[in-house]
Amino acid sequence: MKDAGTGNEKLSLSATYVPEGTYPADICVLRYALQRNAYIKPDEIFAVFEGGERWTFAETLALVSGLAANLHELGVCQGDHVLLVMPTCPLALRTMFAINYLGAVYVPVNPALKGSTLEHVLQNAGAKVALIHDSVLDRVLGLAPVELKTVVSSAETLKPSPAGEIIIHNVSVLTKTATSPPPPLPKPIQPFDTQSIIYTSGTTGRSKGVLSSYMHSYSCVGPDAWNCLTAQDRQLLHMPIFHIGGAFIATVALCVGSSIAVVSHFSTDVFWDQVRELEVTSAFLLGAMATFLLKQPLGPKERDHKLRMVFIVPLGQSGRAFRERFGVDVFTLFNMTEICTPLISTANPAKNNICGRPRAGVEVRLVDANDCSVIAGEVGQMILRTEAPWAMNHGYNNNPQATADAWRNGWFHTGDVFIRDQDGDYRFVDRLKDSIRRRGENISSYEIEVELLSHPAIREAAAIPVPSEFSEDEVLVVLAPAGDAVIDPEDIIRHLLPRVARHMVPRFIRIVDELPKTPTAKVEKHVLRAQGVTTDTWDRERAGMVLRRETF
Repeated sequence: MKDAGTGNEKLSLSATYVPEGTYPADICVLRYALQRNAYIKPDEIFAVFEGGERWTFAETLALVSGLAANLHELGVCQGDHVLLVMPTCPLALRTMFAINYLGAVYVPVNPALKGSTLEHVLQNAGAKVALIHDSVLDRVLGLAPVELKTVVSSAETLKPSPAGEIIIHNVSVLTKTATSPPPPLPKPIQPFDTQSIIYTSGTTGRSKGVLSSYMHSYSCVGPDAWNCLTAQDRQLLHMPIFHIGGAFIATVALCVGSSIAVVSHFSTDVFWDQVRELEVTSAFLLGAMATFLLKQPLGPKERDHKLRMVFIVPLGQSGRAFRERFGVDVFTLFNMTEICTPLISTANPAKNNICGRPRAGVEVRLVDANDCSVIAGEVGQMILRTEAPWAMNHGYNNNPQATADAWRNGWFHTGDVFIRDQDGDYRFVDRLKDSIRRRGENISSYEIEVELLSHPAIREAAAIPVPSEFSEDEVLVVLAPAGDAVIDPEDIIRHLLPRVARHMVPRFIRIVDELPKTPTAKVEKHVLRAQGVTTDTWDRERAGMVLRRETF
């Protein structure tokens, strides 16, 4: 059978070796699954975009294989890492798929990153080639590592930029009609080959690049984990591609043969219009998103849609109200970049604040500090392992110590504390890791603190989560001045804006003479968390400092 639209012979998948316990390559490896679906359902729709663009499976294969050929002309080979510093858009998705079509590894990066956070990710990624949105091109080039040799800007025309030895192209080198199909692969792509490196937002240290195989992404959001979805569903893709909620949903939908509806970002005001216009049947909603929708005034078209189900994560107390108002089934789950949806609920759980129960194929334990199991009703860190090999991450890129720490004793340690009730439902309690989650973004307190400490007036800094009135966390920073310096909260915000992503900018600032510490001089963040937002805490929103959302 021909590789439709490319001229290459399709790999005879039935003759390839399938390791026991893994999915066949034509099921989970993007290149072969795309070829299969383009052959068996060429005219069925795979992707619809706000603005009207639509791709059938056959068109997707032609677009992807053509762009893959152009990437290969730029030097991308099987196994190479390729950076994508792009918002979610047709070009970003097409490039992401084309990277995998060559057997290379896509490395999506949040275009909002700045400063030392961005520099660390770029250095860790080890990429030679990058596609970068024009609005952040100079920012990335200014921090580019020596390994980065070729950059493609999203712009149609290029502005002069001092790039040193980096060769910079405009976007036409990717979107032009390929003169020849992609060359044959040096070797077949296997289910356990690395598909992506997606960066966590950091916990006690710098962000970590999660190594994910094709098996991992398919196990994470595929039929075994999200068994409430069908191949006929159209999932709303409004999470960014540098999250698994964007990247994994898109790639697995392509493999399964279902469809996606792609929008640039979540917007409360137009959510239901998008659901109707793009004929969405399933949507993943962060808890804050569900809250925002529920707080909207009642409207006449709230049930005039094809949406049949939503995931709400975390569930909180919104599940029952969401179902009753909008007439959809509600599910919840627990997941993170490194794992594969170990917990998922049945439709419309009766309890609030749960994360579901363990699914088939994943072993779940709650343990103490020595990895000894705790009994029902006691809190413990969740650790995991899977029956199938490669169904979770296989480490952190260029970080063997973090890999060893997370995978000790043969189990993956999530760093999150849960409690299991007598019915077998799991409830999230707290994080062992020093991270903050705000509006769906995981935030490293360490990375905020690094940038705060670069301010001359600050001697000590601690960033902690405090409850948000919507869902998840707000960011509170507690600062101690250097010497006789006076800390002006508005000046601190202005200092951070060019250095960190918008979602990392704190809402609350509290100024103290000295941070509480242990006898070994470690900051006692649990004390600060217990104190929370005090009467002397400055509130950015109350002060009228409104941060506009970055557009790309």
